[in-house]
Amino acid sequence: EVQLQASGGGLVQAGGSLRVSCTVSGFTSDTYTVGWFRQAPGKEREAVSCITQSNGRTFYADSVKGRFTISPGSAKDTVYLQMNSLKPEDTAVYYCTTGRYWGQGTLVTVSS
Repeated sequence: EVQLQASGGGLVQAGGSLRVSCTVSGFTSDTYTVGWFRQAPGKEREAVSCITQSNGRTFYADSVKGRFTISPGSAKDTVYLQMNSLKPEDTAVYYCTTGRYWGQGTLVTVSS
């Protein structure tokens, strides 16, 4: 059974940094893509970033380009999202996904 576990959310002031992690288990292949989505209160879920494990290709939403960095962990079963220069509008529940499977989400709150 494939499971994703997101962690690392919390409260941070505007301009600060936070790193969220996604641990993937149950995959028999290392050629999968892991993505981060977020959903702010009253808004639709939106794509933030993703990485393909096999070739390292990445995607970033325009709203986070230059501020967020997605990277694989050394253990290959973990993906990090480093978030710098955080803004209040980054406040949301952040979910990691393989497209088919989703983690439970971790809350990131950025205070102004």
